[in-house]
Amino acid sequence: MSDEPSSPPSDSPDDERVPGSDAGSGATDGPDDDALHDGGPDDDGRPDDNGGPDGDGGDPSPDSITSGSLLRPLFGLAWPIVVIQLLQVTYNVVDTLYLGRLSAEAVGAISLAFPLIFLLIAVAGGFTTAGAILVAQYTGAKGDESAGLVAGQTIVTVAVLSVFIGIGGYFYTRPALELLPSDAETAATVIPLAADYMEIIFLGIPLMFGFFVFSALMRGYGDTRTPMAVMFVSVLLNVLLDPFLIFGFADNPLFGWLAGIPGIATLDPGAIEGALFAATGFAGYGIEGAALATILARGVATGIGVWALFATDLGPDVGLADLRPDLGFIEDVFRLGLPSSVEQTTSAMAMITLTAMVVTFSPPVVAAYGLGNRLISLVFLPAMGLGRAIDTMVGQNLGANRADRASRAVRVAATTGAGVMFLVAVVAVAFTEPIVSVFLGDVPDAPETVSYAVEYVRIRSVEFAFIGVSQVILGAFRGAGNTKTAMVISILTLWVGRVASVGYLVFVAGWGETGIWVGMALGNVLGAIVGIVWFSRGTWSDRYIEEPAPDVDPVAED
Repeated sequence: MSDEPSSPPSDSPDDERVPGSDAGSGATDGPDDDALHDGGPDDDGRPDDNGGPDGDGGDPSPDSITSGSLLRPLFGLAWPIVVIQLLQVTYNVVDTLYLGRLSAEAVGAISLAFPLIFLLIAVAGGFTTAGAILVAQYTGAKGDESAGLVAGQTIVTVAVLSVFIGIGGYFYTRPALELLPSDAETAATVIPLAADYMEIIFLGIPLMFGFFVFSALMRGYGDTRTPMAVMFVSVLLNVLLDPFLIFGFADNPLFGWLAGIPGIATLDPGAIEGALFAATGFAGYGIEGAALATILARGVATGIGVWALFATDLGPDVGLADLRPDLGFIEDVFRLGLPSSVEQTTSAMAMITLTAMVVTFSPPVVAAYGLGNRLISLVFLPAMGLGRAIDTMVGQNLGANRADRASRAVRVAATTGAGVMFLVAVVAVAFTEPIVSVFLGDVPDAPETVSYAVEYVRIRSVEFAFIGVSQVILGAFRGAGNTKTAMVISILTLWVGRVASVGYLVFVAGWGETGIWVGMALGNVLGAIVGIVWFSRGTWSDRYIEEPAPDVDPVAED
């Protein structure tokens, strides 16, 4: 799941800008009337180019993001991001489906492993955000050469960090897990499985990071469909590999499911499985197989992404020469990326703290927490899609000196996000139990785990509309380069709204597992309120970048 998680930045946003930036001039013709229209020229005389390069309604070109309709490019960017995140969740869901047939302890293990993995991933993850911001603003300002160069510098920075993170993560896994104040049964059955899973994942971290960088750079450029297609290939591979690497040919549930399909059943899948086991003796790798499947699938996605960036005309114009270190751009990547990295790291630390509280409960509660989080990660998809689309919309429009248009885009997205997430909450409450029950087979503690998970999801549905607003507001701050502001709001959301609430309700008020569920729901409520107040101050709307290089024609003033 992707939960959004030092002193606050000064009231002036100038401390987050490149010295000498001309940011903040905004559009010179005042507000236009393009918030909802879907055709015809913009009021500045520029054509309303809402389609892709081929004019068929594909990914918005840079011009269509900075002129014309707001809704069309917003949703043109957002829906592939939602699909990408849905595919991302599919990794977790497929693992959960198969590991739920292995044991409830295996499901609990991956719920413990995720925040610890995310802690180290977050260290470099902020720098992919920086790359997306810079590419978006240079693209909006028509600084194509600068966009390619910053893309190359982001790739180099994250590649180096990922190697160190993978090595460090492999060796920190078991000591970190030993620090968790676990229930005795959880320590004996769940934590060893989590360690096995985490060690494999950390060895493959560089392969995973390659796709993260590719997706972020393409999003900043305004192309979200290409990463979606690459992600689909990766997930399909993961789905195919998972059952065989987890179970091999011994009690593999895939063969049981195939036996229930008319036509396929005549082939006697059970007999085929028996023959394969007799020939190979392969009984799978258990939870380690799930990790291997993920790494192999991610590696394929990284390979395709590298090829697309360097060997095709997709995305920013990046070449091998752009990989040569440029200290000026690397400094920009670090200046923007460090607050995002701190934000994501403190988010991971908050999740670890929450996990440390949760593991003091029995295995069914731990498993319900992990299962509920994975289901709620589905709920995040519409809000996350709008939030990430907004960071591109805001970045490119501020790069083009259209602060008024960026502001309107944020308001439209926040309203839409709140409405969509309210409908999602209604569906979640109405169908929670049948959805939750799908993810656990006939394993020990399944009924109790399902009962706890149902209660968890229903209580957290109260926050869903607030998630829609908070994700959009955070995306707006990031797109503008205000990564310090996004960091502060995220820290308040997780540490005050969530960690402190869970700690109080569980250990002081004595609410038991219900205190976990209620405390988790309070975080995004607080985050949305703080974000709206901060956004309303209007100090976010300066762009980060300087003018494009002299040999690149800057975008015309409106």
